[in-house]
Amino acid sequence: MKNFILDIPLVQPEFGLMFWMMITFLIILFLLKKFAWQPILKMIKAREDSIENALRTAEKSKLEMQDMKASGDALLAQARNERDLLMKEAREIKDSIINEAKGKAKSEADKMIAQARESIHNEKMAAIAELKNEVATLSIDIAGKILKEHLSSDEKQKALVHSLVKEVTMN
Repeated sequence: MKNFILDIPLVQPEFGLMFWMMITFLIILFLLKKFAWQPILKMIKAREDSIENALRTAEKSKLEMQDMKASGDALLAQARNERDLLMKEAREIKDSIINEAKGKAKSEADKMIAQARESIHNEKMAAIAELKNEVATLSIDIAGKILKEHLSSDEKQKALVHSLVKEVTMN
C-alpha cells in the first residue's frame, strides 16, 4: 500500500509526458499572447485612458464649478450692493420728500398766520374806526345836548359869544 500512491503515473510523470505538457503549455502561452494578451492589454489601456479622461473632466468640471460659484458669489455681492444703493436712494428721496412737504407745510402755515394777523389787524383797525365814529357821534350828541341846555337862554348865548371873542383876541 505504500507504493500505491507512487504507482500512479501522474504523480510520477515520465519524460514524454513532461515534454508534451511543456509543448502544450508553450503553445497555449503563444496563443494567449497572440490572441488574448494583446486585446486584454489594449482593453486595459483603453480603460485606463477613459478613467484618466474622466478624472481630467471631473477636475475640469470641479474648477468650472468653483469659477461659477465665485462668479455667482460676485454677482450676489453686486446685487446686494445695488440693493443697498437703491435702498439708500429711496431713503434719501423719502427724506427729501418729507422735508419738502414739511417746508411747504411750514410756508403755508406761515402764510396762513400772516393772513390771519393781517385780517386781525384789519378787523382791529375797522373796529377802532367804528369805535371812533361812535365816540364822535356820541360826543356830538352830548355836546349838542349840553349846548342846548346851556344856551337855551339869550343871556347865556351872549355871555358865551363874549368869552369866545375875548379868547380869540388874546390869541
